[in-house]
Amino acid sequence: MKTLLLWDIDGTLIHSGGAGERALVAALRDEFGIAGTLEDIEVAGRTDPWIAHRVLAKFALPDTAENVSRYLGGYLNALPRELASASPQPAQILPGIRELLTALAKRTDVAQGLLTGNLRRGAEIKLRHHDLWLHFAFGAFADDSETRNELGPHAVRRAASHHSVEFTADRIFVIGDTPHDIACGKAIGACTIAVATGHYTVAQLRAHFPTAVFADLSDTAAVLAKLGFVEGANAAE
Repeated sequence: MKTLLLWDIDGTLIHSGGAGERALVAALRDEFGIAGTLEDIEVAGRTDPWIAHRVLAKFALPDTAENVSRYLGGYLNALPRELASASPQPAQILPGIRELLTALAKRTDVAQGLLTGNLRRGAEIKLRHHDLWLHFAFGAFADDSETRNELGPHAVRRAASHHSVEFTADRIFVIGDTPHDIACGKAIGACTIAVATGHYTVAQLRAHFPTAVFADLSDTAAVLAKLGFVEGANAAE
């Protein structure tokens, strides 16, 4: 096993149909009795605790550890309900993801984990909703650090422990849909695959100099080639 793939979730593997933001708004109402929006708060590519601090500040709530925990707990409680809602649009797996994950899972030379700003429980709720959680035995989450660029070493360490293999930076790929994902990958010297299925265009992502950019990940063979694989080679029988 030589290659480690570290996946972002929102905008990369799935589109939640706005469920995440609705759950954040619901938590504000349920926990603090405040009807508000997340307007003017950047969400894409940020960690859940980072978002929580900005929400508390926006609504002049004390930025204490207790309030952050209370707010994020309310968010996690609301998330399954919001994912189940089809309004205004249903949560969905992004193009090509299921096929690509299945193809990669057949390979004996690949390990796949998560590198996400979601709390671990939130990541599991979202991916179980789409039956994707089984592809990821380890990862780094917002529980590890509020700062996105500090998450990479946690993911690499867990990958090495889980597989008893040391992965070199040139065979680690961070896959995500925002400039924050690209920066997170570069922080550990990894290769970066950007995909324009979130809030950023191909041109906007290319301006941050990832290793490669895709409009989406629907062409399995092209993605495998960019990862340095020939489709079918070194695959499990």
